[in-house]
Amino acid sequence: MDEILEILQGNAKAEPKDIAKQLGLLAEDVRKKISEYEKKGVIIKYKAIINKELLTCEIQEVTALIEVKVTPQKDKGFDSIAERIYRFPEVDSCFLLSGGYDLLVIVRGQDLKTVSSFVSEKLAPMENVNGTVTHFILKKYKDGGEILVSQHMKDMRPAVSA
Repeated sequence: MDEILEILQGNAKAEPKDIAKQLGLLAEDVRKKISEYEKKGVIIKYKAIINKELLTCEIQEVTALIEVKVTPQKDKGFDSIAERIYRFPEVDSCFLLSGGYDLLVIVRGQDLKTVSSFVSEKLAPMENVNGTVTHFILKKYKDGGEILVSQHMKDMRPAVSA
């Protein structure tokens, strides 16, 4: 992967002048390359990773990983059913998998009931969906390559003795 992309992937706020300095390039060349990547759709979006457990005043959303078994459609394979699924606003991510299930769908909702309703009323009844298994995320330790457990939180846990 291009070094500019690697730097932006690690820090989306990196300035072209700082990237240029790191790589020994001209800032204007870096700006042009980033602009080119944006126009081509290589860079889709810049995003912050937020540790929502530290937001005490905010309502905590629920995230679920849903394994979905489907029957691929003739001449369309998995793509058509995956598109129908990923178009739902509740769906954050959708991946084709190897193994016992065909798709992994990541869903976010305001509470367990919202996610369960999505699965039971929208996802499971879909044509070509043969089964689902839902896993709710209880705690995030690492997300997007970033460790979310702060040293302060580690120090607050009581020691476990044998």
